[in-house]
Amino acid sequence: MAWLHLIDNDPKTETEMTTVIDRLNWRYATKKFDPTKIVAADKLERIIEAVRLAPTTSGLQPFELLIVTNPEIRARIQAAAWNQSQITECSHLMVFAAWDDMTAERINMMFDLTNDVRGFKNEGWENYRQMLLGIVADRGKAANFDAAARQAYIGLGAALIAAAFEEIDATPMEGFEPDAVDEILDLKTKGLRSVVILPLGYRAAEGDWLVNLKKVRRHRDHFVTEMA
Repeated sequence: MAWLHLIDNDPKTETEMTTVIDRLNWRYATKKFDPTKIVAADKLERIIEAVRLAPTTSGLQPFELLIVTNPEIRARIQAAAWNQSQITECSHLMVFAAWDDMTAERINMMFDLTNDVRGFKNEGWENYRQMLLGIVADRGKAANFDAAARQAYIGLGAALIAAAFEEIDATPMEGFEPDAVDEILDLKTKGLRSVVILPLGYRAAEGDWLVNLKKVRRHRDHFVTEMA
């Protein structure tokens, strides 16, 4: 993924950063997708990989990503999302679903995976495991879900940036009934709860009231505070 080169010391970094800023200026919350245009498999996989590589607290990855293309399922989700047309008109619908709880089983799964991948155990890492197990046990299920949901939004951010770089339109949405979407996707049996959805595709040539309007963001002076 060329856009991931931004994190290294390649001499092209400054140019590529300009490209990323240009793409972020290009993107907007698409209101109407062209249902005849399908996102290529390689582009979709790069966006998915960006989500998979997104940073999460303690490396837990406490959410999962569902890619919905089934028309019938998407029509049901649309009905639970104020009938927003992007859900059925887009090429692929991403659903970010957070763990309903940070259980000891889930935390141990990720810590054990880390040990397996790295091929060794570290005393400091194992001490941290025990500390984290205590934290989540004391915090309770509701707070653990809230924490997991916040991590899902980091994945959403990665998806939005990756999609912009691929020149794929994307519209993050919270406007849906989570309980209904959870039932449609059978998330409860998986220990998951829907948090945010992201239609991916290509903007329609006509019919989108937002497409030609200027992007509006606060000026840097009213957004950034530097404390030297």
